[in-house]
Amino acid sequence: MNGTPLWPWYSRPDDVVEIERTPLSERRLPASTYELLSRAAELWPDRTAAAILRNTERWQEPVKLTFAELLADVNRIANLLAEIGVGRQDTVALLSPNCQELISATLAAQTAGIAVPINPGLSEDYIAELLQRSGARVLVAAGPDLDPVVTEAAFSLAKKGLVDCVLLLSPTGQAPAGPASTVGYASVDYLARRAADASSEQFHGDQPGPGDLAALFHTGGTTGAPKLAAHTHANEIADSWMLAAYDLLDEDAVYFAALPLFHVNALVVTVLAPLFKGQSVVWSGPLGYRDPALYGVFWKLVEHHRITVMSAVPTVYATLAASPVNADISSLRYAMVGASPLPAAVRVGFEAATCVPLIEGYGLTEATCVSVRSFPGVTRSSLGCRLPYQEIKAVHVDEAGHWQNVGPGTRGLLVIKGPTVFPGYVVGNGPDGIVLDGLGKLRDGWLDTGDLGQVDEDGFVKLTGRAKDLIIRGGHNIDPATVEDALLTHPDVTGAAAVGRPDRHAGEVPVAYVTLAAGAATTTEDLIRWAYDKVGERTSSPKSVTVIDQLPVTAVGKPYKLALRADATRVALSETLREIAAVHAVEADIEDGTIVVTVSADEESHAAVERTLDEYGVRWRITHRPARKADR
Repeated sequence: MNGTPLWPWYSRPDDVVEIERTPLSERRLPASTYELLSRAAELWPDRTAAAILRNTERWQEPVKLTFAELLADVNRIANLLAEIGVGRQDTVALLSPNCQELISATLAAQTAGIAVPINPGLSEDYIAELLQRSGARVLVAAGPDLDPVVTEAAFSLAKKGLVDCVLLLSPTGQAPAGPASTVGYASVDYLARRAADASSEQFHGDQPGPGDLAALFHTGGTTGAPKLAAHTHANEIADSWMLAAYDLLDEDAVYFAALPLFHVNALVVTVLAPLFKGQSVVWSGPLGYRDPALYGVFWKLVEHHRITVMSAVPTVYATLAASPVNADISSLRYAMVGASPLPAAVRVGFEAATCVPLIEGYGLTEATCVSVRSFPGVTRSSLGCRLPYQEIKAVHVDEAGHWQNVGPGTRGLLVIKGPTVFPGYVVGNGPDGIVLDGLGKLRDGWLDTGDLGQVDEDGFVKLTGRAKDLIIRGGHNIDPATVEDALLTHPDVTGAAAVGRPDRHAGEVPVAYVTLAAGAATTTEDLIRWAYDKVGERTSSPKSVTVIDQLPVTAVGKPYKLALRADATRVALSETLREIAAVHAVEADIEDGTIVVTVSADEESHAAVERTLDEYGVRWRITHRPARKADR
């Protein structure tokens, strides 16, 4: 297989340059995700494409779909969507935990129109905003037997007139459990029942092409206006091929998938990439890695299904490192990790417990999914090497906003160019369909990642932090990664995040939040001293270290430092205002992406509180007894 236009030799970082001697246009990639699935069904019709667990308790009894059966399901659903009015420029929202039907429905939505996967854990208001932003009038949602809370939210959205059609999903391996009905003006029925009579032989609508939109993925934080990043079929095909082209996994490889399908990693890494080589995927139950019971049977599950590769976030590997290996896991060749920085303690713990190498990946939704990956046995102080056909460099942004290349090995703002870079965010719907805009993130084909890092001559990338997370102490820029890296060298620290705490003299001072290994007896004073010794610069060492159970993440699993900055702000102002006896409470909330401090105090203390708050560069409000409010 290797050496053909579709499959070059690709086993080491050095192969990337040789691969790029052949233009990507000559690689004969499928034109769309639907064509990719059709190709897999033609080449391996009877091979198992997906084995989906009903739940963790029945981990030995999956529902299996061959590639031919998966294509038939996708054809039925896509033809149903076309029948109810979904065309090439129309969107279909998907709101459900993972299950058998969600896999098929996601691919079908991309076939008939544009898929809009939504995190079912988001608030109803957030979901409503995503529906309105995307223009989706068809909602595929979990039925009451799969997730009654999601069903209730779907019906509420229908009552508000936000959707015209709700198609319910059943638990894996279960038939529809209720009759068709209406909610508000929206029709409601089970997807399987509505699609049962649709053609399964082929999709009869207009098939998508490389430049057509395939999906809109929400990205950003947990508050404020949502962003929907658009992916073309060419974006998703290119990125999934770049992952599949790697020689380490052959056709017999078996993936384990437990990340939610509203996340690009689940779609690109565990749905699309395996289709290229006809590889099988074992899907966990609907709770995925959030199911505590999964960790009790995980190694036996690996042995039983002969899992070859898995993909997860660092917190999953931290938990697995503490789970005794009680089975033969020799089939597991490597484990992929991404979404947030990998603490050294987690890597050491997992690899020592399992002898399975952790392969790091770096990417972002705006570049489809993955742009950088590491290689087993290649040891460098980096995340890994860029993927073929993706350019990555570091630039310096001057006061006028111009980009200046900083050269190999020099820290700067990371920017990416290539076939995986998205066409923009959704900013509206026009006569010709979705309206996109880069919103300042795109410049001459280059994507501003918002990450700080450096790239060496061979394309190896080292990440050092987020540009917006810089801590500015008295005009001195402090990269939070400096503090985090120092703390992560401590043997008890499993996670670390440094943020700026407001300071009336310096503007900001660095503070840190950490998670510790189970049973650790390390004190915060120990950690402050440790960081001070490792950082080597007094102004950059953390003024406090707070131990928490879990570092906060966004709805899509990325580090969410804004929540930590809010807590640091609350602590700082509480300490400052403590001397004013009439202050009753200090809260720091996140409103539209900004921290707003609310101080509850007696009315006669208003002037003193106001003078104190004015010494900080924060938004604030004061509430009184009796009620009176002053905002600034």
